[in-house]
Amino acid sequence: MTDFTYVPTWSGFVYVAFAIDLYSRAMVGWSASTCKDVTFVEACLNMALWRRDHTSRPVLPGMIHHSDAGSQYTSVRFTETVALHGLSASIGSVGDAYDNAAAETAIGLYKNEAVTSGSPFRTGPLRTLADVEHLTMNYVQWYNEARLHGELGHLTPEEYEQAFYALPTGPPSGDAANKKTA
Repeated sequence: MTDFTYVPTWSGFVYVAFAIDLYSRAMVGWSASTCKDVTFVEACLNMALWRRDHTSRPVLPGMIHHSDAGSQYTSVRFTETVALHGLSASIGSVGDAYDNAAAETAIGLYKNEAVTSGSPFRTGPLRTLADVEHLTMNYVQWYNEARLHGELGHLTPEEYEQAFYALPTGPPSGDAANKKTA
């Protein structure tokens, strides 16, 4: 699932896109830019695909890529990019406030835990794109490798994925494995 948000800086808005794995809640890709165009959201998707390939957790053909109906995600170029990677596109209905709720939740956590003033991920004011990139990189690493998630049985996304890939028969048992995702 993908979506993006904006972060105010001294030099204007920086847009930050995220790709979230709904099974493990991992932030598998992200991108930051001062321009909210197709290249920006493609960079996020490409990071997610690269991460999966380089961690031996491949994206299988037919895996669903869900986004809202924003112009970046509905463009011909992005739609072709999704198809070329063997993903099945899914887009929420226009005007539906819940079409991308899981991504909005992750973005809300990012803004409240990383971007907010006084966050341990901030080393001072956010002046530039580079400041937001640094903050986001550190936050995503912490989110995936140290932040415990109640929906995952109080495991980190990384621990949850490791448990899944270690089992030859499927996902770990427990409440999180039996619940439907958004």
